[in-house]
Amino acid sequence: MATQETRNQKDTDLISNETIFKVTKEIVVKFIEVGKLSPSGFDETFTRVYQTIERTVRSK
Repeated sequence: MATQETRNQKDTDLISNETIFKVTKEIVVKFIEVGKLSPSGFDETFTRVYQTIERTVRSK
């Protein structure tokens, strides 16, 4: 029987960097579409959103 910690580790292992990248891209593009972000701020915002998502899904 797997413990909760083991199951959580397996879940975070399933989330690839590519998945985090795709989710981040969708969020940032949506920010641009709704006017909350200008394309000139893409780089900084993308980095911050990516790091936040990565920290969230990789936290134990």
